[in-house]
Amino acid sequence: MKFREFTTSSEKKVICGKDAESNEELVKKFIGKPNRIFHTAAPGSPFCIIEELKPGKKDIQETAAFCASKSQDWRDNKNDVAVHAFTGKDTYKRKGMKAGMFGVRKFKVIKVKKEEIERIK
Repeated sequence: MKFREFTTSSEKKVICGKDAESNEELVKKFIGKPNRIFHTAAPGSPFCIIEELKPGKKDIQETAAFCASKSQDWRDNKNDVAVHAFTGKDTYKRKGMKAGMFGVRKFKVIKVKKEEIERIK
């Protein structure tokens, strides 16, 4: 399996990359679309995408926590992690950007508490 997947507590499917190549493949499928995409503020995390077009607040928070739990920021610091949430419509890829790197026009910052990340299995 080239992607990680999990289901939120309200049964929303989330797909996440595992490395730069799978992140690249995954995000390219959703560029220009209204789906919610998540990535930590710091480099070194999967891109996580909720398949549901109108996820609830709990789905958004759970996805942000999952994204944070798989990040280098969490691995290295074991503290709260800032996650950026944006849509595929706000995502772009310019010529010369390396694999797994994308630009984002606007995003919302979600602060994921240490306690939330520790609950992820």
